[in-house]
Amino acid sequence: MTLASVAERAREHHPDLRDLSDRTVLGEGPSDATWMIVGEAPGADEDTAGRPFVGRAGRLLTSMMLDAGIDRAEVYITNLVKRRPPENRNPTRVEIAASSAVLNDEIAAVGPLVVTPLGNVPTQHLLGRDVRISDAQGRWFAWQGRWVFPLFHPAFLLRNARMEDGSPRARTAAALRELKGLLEAGAIQPPERE
Repeated sequence: MTLASVAERAREHHPDLRDLSDRTVLGEGPSDATWMIVGEAPGADEDTAGRPFVGRAGRLLTSMMLDAGIDRAEVYITNLVKRRPPENRNPTRVEIAASSAVLNDEIAAVGPLVVTPLGNVPTQHLLGRDVRISDAQGRWFAWQGRWVFPLFHPAFLLRNARMEDGSPRARTAAALRELKGLLEAGAIQPPERE
């Protein structure tokens, strides 16, 4: 599987995605990235630009990554669903199911050691269970020979901007610093396969 074949597949018009935008927003970043970020779906700015995480939430994500010493250019960033839902609503279960094979192929093509879902929707999808992001945030989960390290979605952090100890933004900043330190030290190894 290559990213070119993933892109071709993502551009196909699946009937269960007919209510979504016609524009496909593909992932971007190194094709061999160690770390992949997965959002839920493009927003209005992403739909217009054709790039993931370029709106207000994306700018906050990039800023928080820089504060932790992480260059966005070193991270592969994508979305579970590649087309914008109307009214910026969450993708439906049917839309997620129709999109999951493309994301799985994208993950296989890049081969990251760590996958970070942002928010409830991609976290629940990847972990395959109903889990609250407030409980999963900053925790490590073994998944298909790699690690899942969920974080709060930056759109949520825009609405919860306080930085005091224990706040969502402070917890996310600390988790990003932890991840940066572990990646830099080469301290993250693939989990044992069950």
